[in-house]
Amino acid sequence: MSEETKYEPIKKVSIIISKGTLEGVYPGLIMANGARMEGIEANLFFTFFGLDAIVNKSMDHLHVATVGNPAMHIPTIIGALPGMSAFATSKMMKEMEKLDIPPAREFITMIHDAGCKIFACKATVDMFHLKKEDFCEEVDDVITVGQFYEESAGASIIFT
Repeated sequence: MSEETKYEPIKKVSIIISKGTLEGVYPGLIMANGARMEGIEANLFFTFFGLDAIVNKSMDHLHVATVGNPAMHIPTIIGALPGMSAFATSKMMKEMEKLDIPPAREFITMIHDAGCKIFACKATVDMFHLKKEDFCEEVDDVITVGQFYEESAGASIIFT
C-alpha cells in the first residue's frame, strides 16, 4: 500500500458461522472477539450446523471433523476409524487451552459480554424445529436473513 492510499478503519463486522465443527466455529469466535477487543462493532449470525455452537444440548460437544477434511492430512479411511474424531478433538482442545482459548460456551459468553450481538437464523431454526429456549442465553434473537442484513448495515460481512 502506498503512502497516499489511505483506507478507512473497519468499524463493524458481521460474521456468519455455518459449520458446527470445532474448526468451523472457532475462527468466527476468534474474529468476533478480536473485533470487540479492537473496539469494532460485531455481530455473529449462526446458521445451518453452526447452530450447534449456540444450542445448549450441543455447544459443549463440538468435535473436529476428521472425515473429508483435507487439512487433517490423513486418508479419509483413517479419519473414519472409531475414536479418531475424539482423539483429534482432544488434541486440539489441549492446544487451545495452552493458548488460553476458552471452551465454546465460555467464549460465547465473553464475546457477548464484550458487546457482540449473537443471532440465530430463523429459516434454519424452523427447518431444525428448534425454539428460542433451545439456545444459550447469549442469543439475542432469532432473525431472518433480511433482518441480518439490516443489523449488518455498514458492516464487512465475513463468512467462515
